[in-house]
Amino acid sequence: MTESIHAPQYVLGIDVGTGSARAGIFSTNGDLIGTDKCDIQIFKDEGNIVEQSSNDIWQAVVTAVRGAISTSGIAAEHLVGIGFDATCSLVVLGKDGEPLPVGDPSLPERNIMVWMDHRALEQADRINGIGHRVLDYVGGRISPEMETPKLLWLKEHRPDVFEKAWQFMDLTDFLTWRATGDLARSVCTLTCKWTYMAHEDSWDKSYFDAIGLSALSDEGFTRIGTQVVSAGTPLGNGLSKEAAQALGLCEGTPVAAGLIDAHAGGVGSIGVENGGGATANLAYVFGTSSCTMTSTQQPVFVPGVWGPYYSAMVPQLWLNEGGQSAAGAAIEALLAFHPYRTTAEIHAAQSGLSLVEWLIEQAELRLGGESNSGALAKGLHVVPEFLGNRAPHADPHTRAVISGLGLENGLNSLIALYVAGLCGIGYGLRQIIEAQDQAGAKIERIVISGGAGRSDFVRQLLADTTGREVTAPATDEPVLLGSAILGSVAAGIHADIHAAMANMSNFTAHFTPQKGATQTLHYQRFETFNTLQEIARKSVSC
Repeated sequence: MTESIHAPQYVLGIDVGTGSARAGIFSTNGDLIGTDKCDIQIFKDEGNIVEQSSNDIWQAVVTAVRGAISTSGIAAEHLVGIGFDATCSLVVLGKDGEPLPVGDPSLPERNIMVWMDHRALEQADRINGIGHRVLDYVGGRISPEMETPKLLWLKEHRPDVFEKAWQFMDLTDFLTWRATGDLARSVCTLTCKWTYMAHEDSWDKSYFDAIGLSALSDEGFTRIGTQVVSAGTPLGNGLSKEAAQALGLCEGTPVAAGLIDAHAGGVGSIGVENGGGATANLAYVFGTSSCTMTSTQQPVFVPGVWGPYYSAMVPQLWLNEGGQSAAGAAIEALLAFHPYRTTAEIHAAQSGLSLVEWLIEQAELRLGGESNSGALAKGLHVVPEFLGNRAPHADPHTRAVISGLGLENGLNSLIALYVAGLCGIGYGLRQIIEAQDQAGAKIERIVISGGAGRSDFVRQLLADTTGREVTAPATDEPVLLGSAILGSVAAGIHADIHAAMANMSNFTAHFTPQKGATQTLHYQRFETFNTLQEIARKSVSC
């Protein structure tokens, strides 16, 4: 008995992003012991259609978890808590959890509308035209990335599937259901993406009736969630026998209600003990898209910025959520345009680096010790809004702008395009921060996470473009850590998320915005960015 009491304890975080499922095993003080990943399929079609398969994703989770266990060398019986996070994608399930097609009826396995699927743009515009009060809690305008426009599209374009569906679930809630059999939804997913009014602890039936989804409200919301719980709440009886056998874990292991992936990154990064507290730090997750998350004691309404959402990330705090629909994806799109890309990829592979890592190395060589990396853009300006503006303009119709292109087609111009793209992402972030400042949601620093933001080069450039300190969490995997924190709360290792954040996370490097010529350069470039962005928004219908 004494031996079991003092046995080492570990927690498992599982993250499902746009392109892969990842699993990480952490000690109870936040040290990463082992990790693994497995790619997931993604299907893209004309009309901004992006789909995935929930069965494929679950199998990727199984592979990643088993790989992490193997890498870590930790026995399953020492894993005492599990947390999940995932993209805010819509999963459609029929009887007994069978997948139902969200697009082509001949492809039933493709039962997920991915967050970046914008097929419901017209439905979102119609909803925004109604002007219902719930829109006050999504920055004034609902996005086609969110779930009610997608549900309305499904009802109008695939009525048979809509009628046949047993459950509509956010991907995080699907994963916790698959793991436990518990249909409880996370307050994070429903509040941020489904218009659940967490501060009132209820759905607003009049909204669903007004937009044409009374089929859901009339049945008492049974298909989208009647039990809503805080992130970190232990679900059901823990890991089911079937899920435990698949994952190689112990039946009954506590499983926490989860978070959206970006919000897990926030939980894994902003609550450092003596770090100013959650309200001082803006969580910035820089991945395929980017997400900004600001916590406040009282609700702050920021036009064009989602929220305020109550307890959607940190319990008892209000959340404002912004970001860019394309961030890492925007950089990828920019580089794909350039004629030197293929040659650069060959050089990168020969050096054992990714294309972006190699470009950063080449950029630093050209700087020769100078620190004003924005100067490498050389009059090239990018507004990287390939999927519209998520915040602060909430305009899904606008598109990207590239200004200053010449006939150069070698490595220097590729580097300039890359740096200009990063600057554009930084200026978009600056717009969000300034909009929030003006509304009363002020922050002291940016805490960066996500695969696209791991480089010191990127972090310093973001500090310079935003004019704010950028701080990095000590862990390389803050999103996985955020989910592991949930697992620790579900297991009773930590009393609540606040305590778990303080005990399991730390800051490391700090990047301060440079003054002088660097500051002047970015002030001028930011003015150009604003001008080009305004022109693009006015010309989109021409």
